[in-house]
Amino acid sequence: MKNFVVEELIPHTGKMMLLNRIIGFDEENMVAEVIVRDDGLFGDGDTVPAWLGMEYMAQTIAALGGMKRRLAGKPLNLGFLLGTRRYDCNVGTFAVGSALTVSVKRLIQDQGLGVFDCRITAEGISAAAKLNVYQPDSAINRVISN
Repeated sequence: MKNFVVEELIPHTGKMMLLNRIIGFDEENMVAEVIVRDDGLFGDGDTVPAWLGMEYMAQTIAALGGMKRRLAGKPLNLGFLLGTRRYDCNVGTFAVGSALTVSVKRLIQDQGLGVFDCRITAEGISAAAKLNVYQPDSAINRVISN
């Protein structure tokens, strides 16, 4: 099986591509790595706000959807983060340069709507949320960049 790079799995480029690499995946799960960076979009030079973890989680969900579509011979399509009822994180910021492991597990998926159990772990860092997403088959694929 071909090893896919993140850029082949989600419709983001430039500063909006926040994932660094795919660590593993199966039909229900994806694990990715994020090296926290501050390129002027989100941070203060030394840290980024921990709420950015929700976007790390959302991009990991998108990578799982992108992997499944690529393996099925389908083109990428857009997905949408609808939200979460709760995002728990034991820190207020992530230090620039930190390596975060982002894990997502599909709990429910029906007619494009999905719920994923998401986790971020690193030394001294623990974050969790259940994200609600929507990925219709008919969404137009446009590259998201900055």
